[in-house]
Amino acid sequence: MGNQRRVFVVGHKNPDTDSICSAIAYADIKNRSHEKKYVAKRAGQINEETEYVLNRFGVNPPGYISDVGTQVKDMDIRKSPDAYSYFSIKNAWALMKDNGVVTLPVKDENGCLEGIVTVGDIAKIFMEMPDNRILAKARTQYRRIAETIEGEITVGNEHAYFVKGKVNIGAAHPQIMKKHVEKDDLVIMADREDDQKSAIEMGASCIIICLGSKVSGEVRLLAEKNDCVVITSPLDTYTVATLINQSIPIRHIMKKDNLITFSTEDYTDNIKEVMVKNRHRAFPVISKKGKCIGTISRRNFMGMHKKQIILVDHNERDQAVDNIENAEILEIIDHHRLGSLETLQPVLFRNQPVGCTATIMYQMYEENKLEIFPEIAGLLCAAIISDTLMFRSPTCTVADKMAAGALALIADINIEEFAAEMFRAGSNLKDKSPEEIFYQDYKKFMAEESSFGVGQISSMNPEELAALKEKLLPFMESECGRHGISQVFFMLTNIMEESTELLYYGENSEQMIEKAFRIQKEQGTYILRGVVSRKKQLIPALMEAFQDM
Repeated sequence: MGNQRRVFVVGHKNPDTDSICSAIAYADIKNRSHEKKYVAKRAGQINEETEYVLNRFGVNPPGYISDVGTQVKDMDIRKSPDAYSYFSIKNAWALMKDNGVVTLPVKDENGCLEGIVTVGDIAKIFMEMPDNRILAKARTQYRRIAETIEGEITVGNEHAYFVKGKVNIGAAHPQIMKKHVEKDDLVIMADREDDQKSAIEMGASCIIICLGSKVSGEVRLLAEKNDCVVITSPLDTYTVATLINQSIPIRHIMKKDNLITFSTEDYTDNIKEVMVKNRHRAFPVISKKGKCIGTISRRNFMGMHKKQIILVDHNERDQAVDNIENAEILEIIDHHRLGSLETLQPVLFRNQPVGCTATIMYQMYEENKLEIFPEIAGLLCAAIISDTLMFRSPTCTVADKMAAGALALIADINIEEFAAEMFRAGSNLKDKSPEEIFYQDYKKFMAEESSFGVGQISSMNPEELAALKEKLLPFMESECGRHGISQVFFMLTNIMEESTELLYYGENSEQMIEKAFRIQKEQGTYILRGVVSRKKQLIPALMEAFQDM
């Protein structure tokens, strides 16, 4: 069976135990319930902890794959649904989802091309730093706002536009709210009538009342008097705040200039070079009458079978195997936040808020009524222990604990004893250089126009962590400033004490820590008690501190 008929199941670069073990398990699940051949792969070097786990249960490591780039050969015109510039992002996303497209041509009333919107354009507006004035900048119509949040306009003109001001959450005391709410702002509120009146009196151009609360006669009269639009929504405040940016008209994000289009009469030999040079997901096709009739893509053009990939434990493009954009992603199984990865077509995407992808794998074995072999059970249990720091991480859920307990019984292991052995193997870094230790579990994060890096080592041995500190501090100084990094942090996490000593270097790094965690140094160092998770506890706090500074 050739490579093109195999489906690779692969985790992220710099793979951890969860990434490797979940890839092995999911290949096993698929091979036992499908006709295709599924092969577990790895996108980087296996670390000591994972090597120990594989050896412990007698499982060979997955083969290494560094690149999944492919080509395409033939071309078909894909009919596009009708989309117009006044459509909201939510309208556009529904069209794209329902029609299975990632590039949406935007037409005028005559059917001629006006612009294009891509999944990437939609993702970009939500992935970039939030802008609380974006609804006004985009001249968002009130009826689109109401439609997006499943609400209705009870006071005001639904055809009017929100053109000035910012979006506020009116959850604070009125005296505090006065400091934040300005004239012409849009304020998202709960059911407190006094707060609603205060917002209107402060000059809000629109208030959104959540949880289906009724609008009192006094509020209605005050709103009419002050020319304030009132929208009611059955949704809660958090959901409204999350959804409201989806009401922005797509004209605000669509590409209008320098569009690359092809005519139905163009020869494919003449457009091949253009398609190769311009790596767009799809190109609009214009008929002889000047109408936009659909799109073509490089995938349609080349026609060669792409490598078929299933991604586990990640959905970030920067973490994926090289040239992932040229592969056919069939599925994504993950437990992280939605990331920057784009696909050419809809995929099966299973994403659950659990502490480990291996927990999802356990559920899939149960759902498919498949026996879990002892060696697979051992791998999955190890992954859960590793990702949740033996259930001490705030990312850990009841589902993780239940899965680990069941898997430990199948694998015939004592969780505490096994965890001690595994963490000891993973933190045994005596023979490694400071650079190898530093980059073993290191990630880069963007804040505004600056970047900072955060590494982490977890151990059950405080003496070992102290020794690592002496190795890492000089190396952190040399790393700061490289690759655009302005601050460097390193978490020395004590699993048993559920605390982290946070090493730091770089301008304002001390201020960031003190602002983020409201702490002072203890004997010349920062001890973060109760902090063991980088993604859920450290990064959000540092990001917020960076923005405030």
